[in-house]
Amino acid sequence: MNQVSTKKILVTGGTGFVGKALLKQLSAKGYDIIAPVRQKTAYLPDGVVAPIVEDICSLPEHSDLFNGCSVVIHVAAKAHVVGESLEEFRRVNTEATLNLATLAAKAGVKRFIFLSSIGVNGISNKEPFTSFDKPAPVENYAISKLEAEIGLTQLSEASGMEIVIIRPPLVYGPGAPGNFGKLIQLVYKNLPLPLGAIANKRSLVALDNLVDLIITCINHPNAANQTFLVSDAEVVSTTELLTSMILASGNKPRLLPIPMSWLKVIGRLTGKQSVIDRLCGDLQVDASHARNVLGWTPVITQREGIERCFLKDI
Repeated sequence: MNQVSTKKILVTGGTGFVGKALLKQLSAKGYDIIAPVRQKTAYLPDGVVAPIVEDICSLPEHSDLFNGCSVVIHVAAKAHVVGESLEEFRRVNTEATLNLATLAAKAGVKRFIFLSSIGVNGISNKEPFTSFDKPAPVENYAISKLEAEIGLTQLSEASGMEIVIIRPPLVYGPGAPGNFGKLIQLVYKNLPLPLGAIANKRSLVALDNLVDLIITCINHPNAANQTFLVSDAEVVSTTELLTSMILASGNKPRLLPIPMSWLKVIGRLTGKQSVIDRLCGDLQVDASHARNVLGWTPVITQREGIERCFLKDI
């Protein structure tokens, strides 16, 4: 299989948490980048071409966005929205993705890299998820991502455009949104927390590690039509994670060793069972497929990734 020749790359979601970090690294490596945005912004690296696209969900059939592009990296998505309907997730994460990919294929794009979610595999496990497991999404967000994956695979078979799917677990780093961002806010408050006896096993991925895998998939010939799970090398418990975060913030851990069984009872009584399940549950990722196929390994340790979350100059 021939290596993809990269002349110009289109990146969606360039103003988001992952997208900004990705554009920064691509720019530093000298890539020619197009990053469509909803409105003019100053938060893009110098040299990035940023055409205004008010709604990526309704690109015209003859869009010239892809002129000269050999690779599309699709990061934009609807996420971190509680209670959103499956229909709305589908509109953005499935339908817009497949419309974008269809236009890309017609324009002669060689490779389409899609940032999916480990939620496609499921929300918890006792044995690590792998790239070859049967999908078992539970939440609307993950269902919409799986439907996009299926559509992209069909499009690839019909058009010949190469597809690369990447499923990360929780992504953390400076300015992280969602649950990790809430944990950072909690850590800074330095309150006593009843989370000192959680012995679960969870895989996370540092922003730097995720971005490095995405960039590896731009040109690597073996990435074509593959699905990769990605994670840090380390597996961590919620208690260990919070301890590391608190120490990185400069505070002293104040975690009370409340048994998990008590926490689950409290969750049921307070209507926060899903929150407790996430805090106490296992979700391990086996990223060996990326290592075996691409020779990829994480570029930073989990400790380094967590410390970077609390550095003021990043």
